[in-house]
Amino acid sequence: MSKFSKRLSFSPKITHRIYGLISQIDELKGQWKMGTNLSPQTLGMLKRSVIVTSSGASTRIEGARLTDEQVAKLLKGLKIKKLITRDEQEVAGYAELLTNVFDSYNKLVLSESTVKHFHSELLKYSEKDTRHRGEYKLGSNRVEAKDEGGNLIGVLFDPTPPHLVGKEMNELLEAAQDLLDRKEIHPLIIIGNFIFEFLSIHPFQDGNGRTSRVLTNLLLLKNGYEYVPYVSHEKLIEDNKNEYYIALNKSQKTWKTNKEDISPWLLFFLSILLKQTHIAIGLLSKESIENLLSEKQLAVWHYMSGHEISTPKELRGKLKIAGPTVVQILNKLLEMKKIERIGRGRATRYKLVK
Repeated sequence: MSKFSKRLSFSPKITHRIYGLISQIDELKGQWKMGTNLSPQTLGMLKRSVIVTSSGASTRIEGARLTDEQVAKLLKGLKIKKLITRDEQEVAGYAELLTNVFDSYNKLVLSESTVKHFHSELLKYSEKDTRHRGEYKLGSNRVEAKDEGGNLIGVLFDPTPPHLVGKEMNELLEAAQDLLDRKEIHPLIIIGNFIFEFLSIHPFQDGNGRTSRVLTNLLLLKNGYEYVPYVSHEKLIEDNKNEYYIALNKSQKTWKTNKEDISPWLLFFLSILLKQTHIAIGLLSKESIENLLSEKQLAVWHYMSGHEISTPKELRGKLKIAGPTVVQILNKLLEMKKIERIGRGRATRYKLVK
C-alpha cells in the first residue's frame, strides 16, 4: 500500500461523511447525463461565462484585483489589447489554458509534461515569470505569515525543498494514475488526494494554486463529470476562500507525519463539488423557461445560474440593468419559483431554487 492510498483509510464516521457527499454528487451527476437537453447555443454561452468567471476568481484567490466585468472586457479585446499589468497577464493565461482544457481534455493525459505545460501556459504572458515558467522551483517557496509592515512573523507551511520536487512529483503522478486505472477507490477521493499532495509539494516557484485548479477541472472532466465547463469551480473556491485555507492548513499540519489526516481537506473539496453539481442541475430547467423571459430577464437568469448567491446591486453592476428593472425581474423569477430570497432589506440576496 503506497503512502498515497494508506492515508485514504478513515474512521467509520469520516468514511460515512465522505461517501455521503460522493453519493449525492454521483446521483446528481447521473441526473445531468440523463437530463441534459440544453441547446448548443446555451451550452456555448455558459462555457464562455465560466471562462470569464473562473479566470477572474482563480487569479483573485492569489491576490489579483480584476472584477468579472473587467475580465470580460479584457478577454473580448485580447487579440488587440496589450497586456500591461500582471493581473491582466495572469487572467489572459488562465483563460486560454482553461478554454483548451474544456475543449481538448480527452486528448490530455496526467503526466509531468502536462503539469509543466499547464504551468507554462498559465504564465505565458507574465513577464516577471519568464525564467521559471514550466519548470520546477529552484528556491524555497514556503508559505509565510507577515505583519502589515511585511515583516516575517512565522512560517505557516514548509513545502517540499527544490531538490526533492522532481522525485515527489513523479511518485505522485504515477500513484494517482495507477489508482485511477485500478478503479478500487472512488475517483473523487483520488482527485482530492492528488490536489492536496500537489499543493503540499508546491512544485513551482509561483502559480501553484492556479495550476491546481486547472488540474482539478481536467481530472473531473476525464472522470465523467461533464458539467464542469458550465459551472465555475474556481468561483466556489473564491466564495469559500477562508474555509479553503483552513481545511488545507489543517491537513497540511499532518503531512509526512505518521498520522496523516487529509479528511479536513477532502471533506471541504467534496462539499465544493456538491455545490457545483447542485448548480449544474439547476441549469437543466433553464431552457424550459427561456421562452417565457425577455432578453433582460434572460440575462439575469443566466447570470444567477452561474453564481451561487446574487444581490440586486451585483446584478445592476454586472449586467448594466437599471435598479427598478432588476427588482421587477427578481420578482418575476420569485413568482415562477425559480429563485428564492435570503435575508431582508439591504442584506437581501437571491439564489436559484434547487
